Amino acid sequence: MRAPRGGGGGWKMAAGGGSVRWPCAAWLLIAAALTAVQVSAVEVITPEEMFVENGTDAKLPCTFTSLEVISSAASVSWSFQPEGAATRISFFYYSNGKSYPGKDIPFKDRITWAGDLNKKDASITISNMQFRDNGTYICDVKNPPDIVVKPGEIRVRVVEKDNLPAFPIATVAGIAIGTVTGLSSLISIVVCLVIRKNNSKKRYSGDPDIDARLGM
Repeated sequence: MRAPRGGGGGWKMAAGGGSVRWPCAAWLLIAAALTAVQVSAVEVITPEEMFVENGTDAKLPCTFTSLEVISSAASVSWSFQPEGAATRISFFYYSNGKSYPGKDIPFKDRITWAGDLNKKDASITISNMQFRDNGTYICDVKNPPDIVVKPGEIRVRVVEKDNLPAFPIATVAGIAIGTVTGLSSLISIVVCLVIRKNNSKKRYSGDPDIDARLGM
């Protein structure tokens, strides 16, 4: 006797334990389950540039945002790319409440954890900054299952003591914006006064005494 054929969307097993053909509905369920496991991105925030006096301590600020709860699997790593160099040097790692400073020169015994992962702060402090510390510092944060799209980068410039820029870039930008806003307001006031005066002339034109006072 010939066995009845199943529908096109069914599945069948060959006699003797052959391969199984899954129905379309099963594949759709698997795809939906995989789609439900979404991975979001960790956004790392750092200043673009910092000026530090030679011989002083510098706190390198690094904060981040993450939709996931901060767990023991969260970690922070810092690396350094000296000016003119093409490679990066990993010099600090933090995870599960423990710091692992690098032992390589030039950062040996100079790194201190200054952050708090529960507050989404991954900052560190480097003591006794030297001119050789000029370069780019990279802050990388991981909080599984969230992933980092782009680590934060800070360009650090070490300068002579008492030689910090008198007007940092942010200050200059603030002054410029304030000046433009003030001029715009002044121009608006002048325009309103002129329009008001012109309207007054039109309203009272024809009276000799009023015309004389208005200069008509």
